[in-house]
Amino acid sequence: MKRRTFLQHAASSLLLPVLIDGYGAKAFARPSSFIQSLVDLADQSDRVLVIIQLQGGNDGLNMVIPLDQMGVYTDPKFRGNIAIPEAKVLRLKNYSQTALHPAMTGMQQLFNDGKLSIVQGVSYPTPNFSHFRSSDIWMTAVDSSQTAASGWAGRYLDKRFPGYPDNYPTAQMPDPPAIQIGYATATSLLGPTDSMAIVLQDPDTFARLVGDKPNAPATNLTGYAGQQIEFIRQQQASSVSYAGQIKTAAGKSKNLATYPTANALGDQLKIIARLIAGGMQTKVYYVTMGGFDTHAAQVVGTDTTTGTHANLLRTLSDAVLAFQNDLSQLKIEDRVVGMTFSEFGRRAISNGSLGTDHGTSAPMFIFGTAVKSPMVGKNPNLSDLDNNNLKMQTDFRQVYAAILTDWFGTDTATESTTLFRDFPVATVFRAPQIVTAVTPTATEARLYPNPASTVAVLESDWLAQGVQSVQLTTMQGRFVSVDMSRPTATSVQMNVSNLPIGNYTLCVETAQGLLTKRLVIVR
Repeated sequence: MKRRTFLQHAASSLLLPVLIDGYGAKAFARPSSFIQSLVDLADQSDRVLVIIQLQGGNDGLNMVIPLDQMGVYTDPKFRGNIAIPEAKVLRLKNYSQTALHPAMTGMQQLFNDGKLSIVQGVSYPTPNFSHFRSSDIWMTAVDSSQTAASGWAGRYLDKRFPGYPDNYPTAQMPDPPAIQIGYATATSLLGPTDSMAIVLQDPDTFARLVGDKPNAPATNLTGYAGQQIEFIRQQQASSVSYAGQIKTAAGKSKNLATYPTANALGDQLKIIARLIAGGMQTKVYYVTMGGFDTHAAQVVGTDTTTGTHANLLRTLSDAVLAFQNDLSQLKIEDRVVGMTFSEFGRRAISNGSLGTDHGTSAPMFIFGTAVKSPMVGKNPNLSDLDNNNLKMQTDFRQVYAAILTDWFGTDTATESTTLFRDFPVATVFRAPQIVTAVTPTATEARLYPNPASTVAVLESDWLAQGVQSVQLTTMQGRFVSVDMSRPTATSVQMNVSNLPIGNYTLCVETAQGLLTKRLVIVR
């Protein structure tokens, strides 16, 4: 998407500014009818997504640390000048080979409590290293060779709320589909014709809007000019179509958890918790945290556990823990899922300035009580790089597919339209697949015949150690059942004669690790 086009779309949202405690806020509304695609996920129409953008390109390798490869990780020629010492990392329950940065005690607690999923190696094919272009790809969910004038969440919301904003609010949908805390609508929230979000610019103004603070005069200017600027600020807040609903929701609830002080992200999440608890039917909230472009001074040379990146990770971790605790005390945590994303990761090998340069894949965090798979994927292989970059394991659109299908319960057609094509669903909200180390390559699995029409056989030495689970899914992530047998100790045979033609993903969990193969059915 071109910058000029983005600004033109963003301008529409700025016509309805709302300031909330000094930050802009974005949210999405609930649909009037909701299609349940999974029987074990009830009440999808009441569910909320909170998106946290880590702007600048977060260094995932110092955030989620591969303990099984510390020799390579701490090598002076790799990233020894910024590596986190093994003695100081935060260990994860049931995942002895993986750890978190020592500043992330909040995230460690959530993980150990089963409320955090780490999706490893997230990126997209042929990644771009430009902040603006890569952010655009993540927000529009296009291939790196394509562009789009709308965002993935905006397209989804437009499908759910056709005619927004002209035909809203309604009795069935009195609240905005999306709310963003910030000064311009993120591309993610742009629909085909308009932004699907309203913008709450900062927490301080939110406090004034809902009556928590008096309308004080401008602090930077005095006299007539200061009075005029303050009048404009008040008019911006009071003229927004949804100001009344926001004030009503804020008046019905109050935060119960203690949030960290001097934590800008926490201030924003605090607002979101209050609005959700107060009855806002908004479905998606969007906040941004900057500062992750750590080319230099990412760490302090005398103590690599401190410095710019440590402060950022602590801010993120402390804010998310407080937010999750607040949701729990407010009795609404089962309704809310949050996700973090950054436009790209950093290079695997550090530079000479105690920093890292633009890279490719990095972990994503999904948090909430709904997560079922603590770790999706495995530690990146530090000995198998692609031009100094960690290799991709998961396409970011697979995570979006999980949000759309397994969290929001959307139908296949809507998912495909939203993401422009079908993607396998990341198993964030499905049964855990514990894979904590780099998968060995000495024993390759063989799937034949492939394409298949009646029978398909998977062969691997790993199968001799026992098969823990076998899953066959469509490219939309739907599970399909097939008759299976074990002709030998090292093989699994599947009867695929009744399957529709198309592409499928076969995942077999063994004691040695996870075997994944693409299966094509033809007739």
